[in-house]
Amino acid sequence: MSSTHFGFETVDEAEKARRVRGVFDSVASKYDVMNDLMSAGLHRVWKACTVTVANLKEGDRALDIAGGTGDLALAFSKKVGKTGQVVHTDINEAMLRVGRDRLIDAGVVLPTVVCDAEKLPFPDRHFDLVSVAFGLRNMTHKDQALAEMCRVLKPGGKLLVLEFSKVAPPLAKAYDWYSFKILPQLGKLVAGDADSYRYLAESIRMHPGQEELKAMMKKAGFGHVDFHNMAGGVVALHVGIKC
Repeated sequence: MSSTHFGFETVDEAEKARRVRGVFDSVASKYDVMNDLMSAGLHRVWKACTVTVANLKEGDRALDIAGGTGDLALAFSKKVGKTGQVVHTDINEAMLRVGRDRLIDAGVVLPTVVCDAEKLPFPDRHFDLVSVAFGLRNMTHKDQALAEMCRVLKPGGKLLVLEFSKVAPPLAKAYDWYSFKILPQLGKLVAGDADSYRYLAESIRMHPGQEELKAMMKKAGFGHVDFHNMAGGVVALHVGIKC
């Protein structure tokens, strides 16, 4: 069995999948509240920027991977209209159920699929846009997942990866203090789970930085890749175009 990382721990690949599932099973019901608290609401701005960069049009097809509670899927559905399609997916059923219920409460019914980003159950060259927000860092084989995202995109299609990244050096000390001292305590107080938010802080440090992820996307088949830092590099939006 090959090994990989779960936060700062080294674990078997199968063990990582189980433990990541446990993290999101635990936090699903409080996920949106915690996002607002730990980012001071900024995650909504980051996602709004992602929707703007997506530039979806009436009739487009979009795939939202690790779509969780459905923020991007809902926003995309308003852009593609009745003639387009947005597929809302996640590997975690608990998160997907929360997202599906939120979408239904908003009067939106979308195809909702439990699937693994490393083995997407969709045909080649099918989507105009693929997005993954705050989910790539949890994937075991990121290179394989990126290759799958490229496969299902049409030529000229766009991949958007919104993810925590490497913060600017002047902010690093304060960011580390917040991540490892405040964030787990906030998770314990609100979600009753300090360990999952400690894993969040660790997983961010193990995730490829801006330039490394850009290189990975190019290797996966994207002809043009760029990234945009937000909040001093706390988050980066990578944009890949399939040529």
